[in-house]
Amino acid sequence: MKILSDNDLLDCFAAYLKGQKKVSENTFLSYVRDIRHLLEYVQCNDCVSLEKLTKKDIEGYMASMHADGRSYATVSRTIASVKCFYEYLILKGLIKDNPTKGISITKQQRKLPQILTSREVELFLEQPDISDMKGIRDKAMLELLYATGIRVSELIALDIGDVNLSVGIVRCRGNGKERIIPMYSLAVKALANYINTVRKNMIADEDEEALFVNMNGGRMSRQGFWKIVKLYQKRAGIDKDITPHTLRHSFATHLLENGADLRSIQEMLGHSDISTTQIYAKIVKNKLKDVYKKTHPRA
Repeated sequence: MKILSDNDLLDCFAAYLKGQKKVSENTFLSYVRDIRHLLEYVQCNDCVSLEKLTKKDIEGYMASMHADGRSYATVSRTIASVKCFYEYLILKGLIKDNPTKGISITKQQRKLPQILTSREVELFLEQPDISDMKGIRDKAMLELLYATGIRVSELIALDIGDVNLSVGIVRCRGNGKERIIPMYSLAVKALANYINTVRKNMIADEDEEALFVNMNGGRMSRQGFWKIVKLYQKRAGIDKDITPHTLRHSFATHLLENGADLRSIQEMLGHSDISTTQIYAKIVKNKLKDVYKKTHPRA
């Protein structure tokens, strides 16, 4: 039997969903997107391949989604997508054992997302070497991510025209909506340095619209940015497992700690439901409890 690459498997699964399963367009897009995200996890965590994932690997992926603060609905749908994918692999005789067997989720499984302290954020953002083009680009990406709290998918989808440096805002599109988010001055400075000094030398095509490009001159990918985050986590010596979503969670929590209201944070994050944003209030509440227990003389 011909050995298929992970990307080939994903293409075959997509054809199966449309040709044999005849799922709706929304279900098709969701399933394919979920398996593509699983593939990115496999590639970024040095797993062997989609075909050879074990139950422990799948559980590790689900744990990473919990750590990133993904909603119960998102994780639940992802499990359904992954189960369908491995049922397809069994149907085609590509694997014998289903690694998703026995995997389920309950609302109680969801954990509070991990955040960085303000000092850890400073340490992390100090890591890029701004004496070269790559470091200048990386600095701009990381500062922008923490300044705005946008999702990594929204970050890499930004075009050069989405940024207004003179006003200090970025226009972001996510979940079918457009929102305008302000940036702090250091983020504006880092972004201006990247746009005005190195981006023109990095793009492969002068008509390239992508704000952030890779070293080949094309639009930055999720996988590429994931590797950037992991590189600087290692350099910073931070033990926490930092993902692109960690800066989003830290952004929201730090705003709340410093007096921002939940509605404003909800708008900046692009949450459709305030209940999703309220998780950050729980983080702040837990931190206050910890401080009280450690510092009150009678606690």
